[in-house]
Amino acid sequence: MIGLISETIYLDALMKIIIALALSLIIGVEREIKKKPIGFKTSAVIATFSCLLTIISIEAAYLVPARTDINVTMDPLRLAAQIVSGVGFLGAGAILRKDNDNITGLTTAAMIWGAASIGIAVGAGFYIEAAFAVLSVMLVIEVLAPILSKLGPKRLRQKEAAFTIILLDSNNIDNLIQYLESDKMFIENLRIKQLLLNEQVSHKLFFRISTVPKKTTSQLYQELIELPYVHSVEIEFFS
Repeated sequence: MIGLISETIYLDALMKIIIALALSLIIGVEREIKKKPIGFKTSAVIATFSCLLTIISIEAAYLVPARTDINVTMDPLRLAAQIVSGVGFLGAGAILRKDNDNITGLTTAAMIWGAASIGIAVGAGFYIEAAFAVLSVMLVIEVLAPILSKLGPKRLRQKEAAFTIILLDSNNIDNLIQYLESDKMFIENLRIKQLLLNEQVSHKLFFRISTVPKKTTSQLYQELIELPYVHSVEIEFFS
């Protein structure tokens, strides 16, 4: 009888690990397609071992033999609680700060935390809940977010971009700003630096804009570089 129970537990544990692995691959493949730091390998490792630790935590709590001389109590999810906080250092490694205002990798960091959550949920036996959570997140990322970015309120449709433009004459700074604002590109902040270019004083402008894109990046670049007072242009749009 004991052997039958052990075999049942063994098969149940294997099934949980397989389910956790399968669900994690959904998140991993989505990140892999978008060329993000966490791919299907990282996601699979996090979810699978989180599931394993949860299974160990639960089973260990119930395998401790009862004693009459002392009251032994164990939390079945003690290890799982540590996974949630412990996996945070992996998420922190995915967050990058490019400049004072631009931070990337937050979604990827959340996905790392989510992969651990999948493992814990499946390890605790919440299969349907884990599958529903994965499908819900994928629906938001792949369907709802793109729809809102195209058809939602203006604030959601706006994109941010960083510009580095060199002007040879400081008197044309206002002309450039007026040109951008006339094209519905609103400057969030502006920094100007004077430099020497080919023994000629020039002015380097660093600024960020927010706009609802009506032109492709190449079209905007071409229009700016053709302005007679613009010497060089660099554009970076943030997704």
